[in-house]
Amino acid sequence: MDDSIDGQEDLWTARLGAMTLHPVPESVPRARRWFRKFIAHHNPACSIDDCVLMISELVTNAILYGRADETWLVRVEWYREKTSLRIEVHNPGFPANVHMRQPDASDAHGRGLLLVDSIADSWHSGPSRLGGTVVSFVVADAWSPDESFEPILF
Repeated sequence: MDDSIDGQEDLWTARLGAMTLHPVPESVPRARRWFRKFIAHHNPACSIDDCVLMISELVTNAILYGRADETWLVRVEWYREKTSLRIEVHNPGFPANVHMRQPDASDAHGRGLLLVDSIADSWHSGPSRLGGTVVSFVVADAWSPDESFEPILF
């Protein structure tokens, strides 16, 4: 199965894009590249570098800790909610296993959620609507309140 990207909108929130990735290390830089490419034309005012760093951390965690008996994928989706940007990373792991660690200074790993917690305005983990776990973060004021944004009604 090839990696894929799509985008759609619903009544209350605009999904700006999504990508499906294989759970392999090469998917981390691919996620960074794709997000940069597909968020650019939406002209967010927030730091794309910060978003890319947080996506890297969450995709890495999804690859390291996602578990399934069958072939599985990592799903990344990004949404505009009024002036905020919300990014979700889905994997087949157990939601109860997501927690911030307090690594020692000499630990080589364990800082991903600490980074997300320090950069994002908020973050959340829980059951994914796709099954498994979702970890998401929100960047408030990613767009100016003066920039018009209305959900599309069908």
